[in-house]
Amino acid sequence: MNAPAASPLVFQALTPHRAFEDIAGQIRAQVASGNLKPGDRLPPERELAALFQVSRNTLREALRALEIAGMIESRKGANGGAFVLPGNSGVVVRGMSDLYHLGAITPEHLTEARIWLSELVVRVVCERGSDEDIQALEANVARAAQADADNDFEERQRLHRQFHLILAKATRNPIIEITMEGVMELMGLFVARIGPSENAFTLPSRRRLISCLRARDAEGASREMAQFLERMQAHYLTLWNERR
Repeated sequence: MNAPAASPLVFQALTPHRAFEDIAGQIRAQVASGNLKPGDRLPPERELAALFQVSRNTLREALRALEIAGMIESRKGANGGAFVLPGNSGVVVRGMSDLYHLGAITPEHLTEARIWLSELVVRVVCERGSDEDIQALEANVARAAQADADNDFEERQRLHRQFHLILAKATRNPIIEITMEGVMELMGLFVARIGPSENAFTLPSRRRLISCLRARDAEGASREMAQFLERMQAHYLTLWNERR
């Protein structure tokens, strides 16, 4: 049985007022309706400009806006053009980073949200996490312990943030993964501004948490994570206020 023919792309001519925004909006609408799918190539610039009845410069401005938003990718060469992307977390993470740099997200907001999100995550991981997820967490802790022994602050912090990303992935929920990725990106910026610091409680807490996850003890895992992050919150905010 032959597949049904794809619906033709229908665009409307625009008025000059901020035409590039209208172009981007119409292309987004074609994606939302399913007429454009990840991997599809948009018509050539000359054809699109004629369909929208705008200059090629205006069209390129719209395509650049869509590329920055992570919706399309421009490729060079004989087989190049503008292609619809499957989507990734980069746009969300960059947006959260911008809000942090602008002061709309404060260190207090960040550390508080981290506690709430992480308590939820470990409860879900107790239900959905696999043996492979637990093994990945254990391997992460082993590498972090080695970085700590080597006095490699940057690597230790990277691995500590990665621990939370492994937990989020184990929920099997992409929204939780993306949100945690954004929170961990901000934590990296925050810790970098504070500078190196020592604590003797992260690795022991990690090991206790993994024991709870293996036992599928959601209450114990949530309690361990909350107590650890509350202690870290007080530690980080004290350093922040001292060094600010």
